[in-house]
Amino acid sequence: MEKSVQRIRYPPFEHYDMISEEIPVIEVILESENKPPPPFKIGRENKWFVEWRKINENDEGLKLIRGNVSKETFPFLMRTRNGWYIDPDPMHYRARKMIAPAVIILISTLFMRAITPVFSNISFISPILEMLNYSIRIGELDYPLFLFIAFPIFISPMIFRMIANMRDIKRQNFLISNPIESPDIEINKGENKIKISMEKIPMGLKIIRGRIQVGVAVPERKMILDSQGKKEGEQTIPGMSTALPARRIASGEELGTGVGESIPMNVADKRVMMLEPMRVLDPGKWVEMSNKENLLGITLEGPEELWPGSIYSGLIAVHWELIIEFLRNDGTKMKWVRPITMDDYHHKIEIENLPVRSGRLELSDF
Repeated sequence: MEKSVQRIRYPPFEHYDMISEEIPVIEVILESENKPPPPFKIGRENKWFVEWRKINENDEGLKLIRGNVSKETFPFLMRTRNGWYIDPDPMHYRARKMIAPAVIILISTLFMRAITPVFSNISFISPILEMLNYSIRIGELDYPLFLFIAFPIFISPMIFRMIANMRDIKRQNFLISNPIESPDIEINKGENKIKISMEKIPMGLKIIRGRIQVGVAVPERKMILDSQGKKEGEQTIPGMSTALPARRIASGEELGTGVGESIPMNVADKRVMMLEPMRVLDPGKWVEMSNKENLLGITLEGPEELWPGSIYSGLIAVHWELIIEFLRNDGTKMKWVRPITMDDYHHKIEIENLPVRSGRLELSDF
């Protein structure tokens, strides 16, 4: 049996609201039948980080857990990050940007209503406040006219969300009832890059651009609990929710590390139709393909930092994938995603900062 040390402080769904150094580090000795990868560390000790290294004499007190180590993509990633996906409606992003201004307008309206009596005797302010607080009587109560303007603005993000979700559901159902065949792509792997050749594009689609990217997947819930000596139903560590129903929506929700909104909405299907963002992600540069005469021998470079090759375990899963964007005839943006297995570099890799992103689907392209 092979033994190695895994250390990880993985960002929760809303990592912006967390003080990273206050989140406990998960440190375990992993025992597996397969060899661990060459050592690597990504991130700093007082921030979010992942580390996989050889065991030494100072690690005797760490908890021993058993698990699989594989170069093959884990099944949950094959279910959620493989195949065709639609982009969420852009209205989701606009609705989120409107929330703060809408709340400020509503609170300002109520505040001006409250301070009107205080400034009623000041000649140059009183007319302005009276104009802003002109009232309409409904029943036995008076309501400021400006509130009838502010309140619709306040609820408009929710209305836009509803419209965007209805559009998303319609497009997802269309994709389910009209499946698209996978493009025939030949991939030749190199060092931190791949070369692809595509002879045929699926009908009804126009190719736009492509890239490769690498990230660290959400740790398995069971492995997190085992590493902390906890059982299901007990108090979880910060950043984790209680267990959710077994039906899969997204990896973060299934594993109890996706504390937050399930927006945009996915339809109930055996696979997810919208690509869940990876909270730890380092992409290569987009390569425009729409202006190319042929799609043979196109090189896609990896991220600027040299990352470890593909390796999967319950706590740390370094996942590489190819993403190609298409545009459907009806204007819908589509992504075709395929996991790729990249080779190791047989030397220790250290990256100063762990590239952390929001877990919100509507912010995945921003």
